[in-house]
Amino acid sequence: MLLVYTKKITPRLRYTFKHVLTRVLGIPIDFTTKIETFIAHNEVKMSYVKQPLGDEFSVRSHDLLFEQGIGEVDITIQQWDTTPCFFPAGEKSSIPYDIFAASFYMLSRYEEYLPYVKDEHGRYTAEESLAFKNNFLTIPVVDIWCQKFLKIILERFPDVVPEKREFTYKPIINIPVAYAYKKRGILRTLGGFVRDIIRFKFSRFIERFAVLLGMRDDPFNNFETFISLHKTYKTKAYYFFQIGDYATNDHNISIYKNVFIRLIKNVSDYSKVGLLASYASFLEIEKLKVEKKRLTATINRPVKRVRQHYNMLNVPQFYRGLIDLELSEDYSMGYRDAIGFRAGTCSPFYFYDIGLEIQTPLKVNPFCMQYTGAEDAEFFPNEIMKMATEVQKVNGTFAAIFHNVVLSERNIEWKELYINLLKAYSNAAHH
Repeated sequence: MLLVYTKKITPRLRYTFKHVLTRVLGIPIDFTTKIETFIAHNEVKMSYVKQPLGDEFSVRSHDLLFEQGIGEVDITIQQWDTTPCFFPAGEKSSIPYDIFAASFYMLSRYEEYLPYVKDEHGRYTAEESLAFKNNFLTIPVVDIWCQKFLKIILERFPDVVPEKREFTYKPIINIPVAYAYKKRGILRTLGGFVRDIIRFKFSRFIERFAVLLGMRDDPFNNFETFISLHKTYKTKAYYFFQIGDYATNDHNISIYKNVFIRLIKNVSDYSKVGLLASYASFLEIEKLKVEKKRLTATINRPVKRVRQHYNMLNVPQFYRGLIDLELSEDYSMGYRDAIGFRAGTCSPFYFYDIGLEIQTPLKVNPFCMQYTGAEDAEFFPNEIMKMATEVQKVNGTFAAIFHNVVLSERNIEWKELYINLLKAYSNAAHH
């Protein structure tokens, strides 16, 4: 048990210390504001104050964990060895930076509460973030800080036995559209043929015709291939189905079609299934409620996992909606427009609501890459493998999002990348 002495125990402080020390490093902790209790404690201890009491292990505290609400935070990025860090702690501190305040800043998405320029969908973009502007978006800085802290604390307290955690690989399959051409109704099918002609996409026209006549498989219907690949590499994948009503940005087939119901049931028999919340549900919580009910009725079990289509994530509104609907796990924490770690971490964490100053029960599962079909497949695999190596170093979770279309013949490079990741990390993918 590591005892932390501080002047005041705030919800922010409790949340951050529990995450860094207990969830990531596996060190149980307790807090005290009484000097005599701290002095009498003969085991592992540290102070988190402006000035150390004596020569104890101490981290000089930044004000962030003792404040409430949002204010302007002055941040200058410096290097801790070769790792970017901020909130320098001075010479009297046992570590050179207040990694607790810095971790809170990253995990709480503090910067997303501040004014920012939204994109055309109203989203917070990677370019707005501290990590992007300072070139550390593609490394899980919070987890690296945790490991650096552990190394220093083990030098001071060799008897500390942290719990070992293991690297895991988590493939996530987005299913915004289950079939490219099948089961779309007469009007949508005719509209598809007309669009192909207008845009001179004659190969698409022929492919559509061949699929509808049963002469070839639908290019998006790769579910059997996924099943056999995951069996071969002993991998548990996570599937997110979009089952909202048809709209401008939501194009899936109707949830009331038997073929779609059977598909979802079949996938849910061997994998974890969640809801890909429709674009339209982003601003209308009632739509999200309806979609959750539909999926619950389809798989006959409670739905707890959700991802927002188009990564329409706004903090804290969207997360408050999920909590109200008793959805307990989110998989939207990442960027659609860039690879990297939006919250600076490759570890699941609980959402801290700054507006209410509480740790919520919502578990956020961050991802670091999302296939959207527009990326340069030549450049991407190297960058993705580099990130996977960084995650391995800190024994984190490498979560990558792919679409069901990724295994189609339209995407040879991406198909290769998907299979290579399974091969490389199959031992880590069935935890």
